[in-house]
Amino acid sequence: MCVAAVAWNAHPRWRLVVAGNRDEFHARPAAPLARWGDGIIAGKDLTGGGTWLGVHEAGRFALVTNFRQPEGPQPNRPSRGQMVVDLLQGRTPEQLAQMNTFNVIHSDGDQAGFLTNYPEVRFVPLAPGIHGLSNGGFHDRWPKTLQLEAALADWLQADIGDCEPLLDALRAETPDPALARASEGPEPRFAPVFIRDETYGTRCSTVIAVDVAGAGTIVERRFDAQGQASGETRLEFRWPG
Repeated sequence: MCVAAVAWNAHPRWRLVVAGNRDEFHARPAAPLARWGDGIIAGKDLTGGGTWLGVHEAGRFALVTNFRQPEGPQPNRPSRGQMVVDLLQGRTPEQLAQMNTFNVIHSDGDQAGFLTNYPEVRFVPLAPGIHGLSNGGFHDRWPKTLQLEAALADWLQADIGDCEPLLDALRAETPDPALARASEGPEPRFAPVFIRDETYGTRCSTVIAVDVAGAGTIVERRFDAQGQASGETRLEFRWPG
């Protein structure tokens, strides 16, 4: 399970703001957020070799979440993490229909869009505003997604520029009862924004903020199997104006 909220041209000060959690098996190895040397800034999945979220200094951004299926992911499918790398490098990914089901939000600086392969491959341009994404459909209004969208909206309204409130929002382990909907969203153990579980849980929280002049910050806060913070990386970058 993963969750993210993306503000695309939603505020006069900010071109892009992203707040997202990566949920994964703790045993799956990953490298922390870093510059890759080819313009990409991202963490790296050391099993598949790709990434779940990142930016490129040419002005591109991409994140992926799994579209949850009852049978789970099928082995020997093309890498969804490599698809994110392709998008960050400005390439058109191949074999989208053959991948395990996914949701992607990405931008190339001038436009942003939503890409999925379930139930078929399709691309939907994003209008300016706040867009949430988890492991259901793009229009599924899961409570955890609504909770994170609301936190991002509050952050934009406060206009303070400090990423810490967004990192705090990504640490929420209690679902907002005002947003609870018994018929929507995952089972209770996956319902919070932050999942604390020794086997499968929130591995890292990431915040990206890029202002209208192109000055950007990306922050990754990592967590161990007990849900305790285990490291943090903060990098500055600049997109073309």
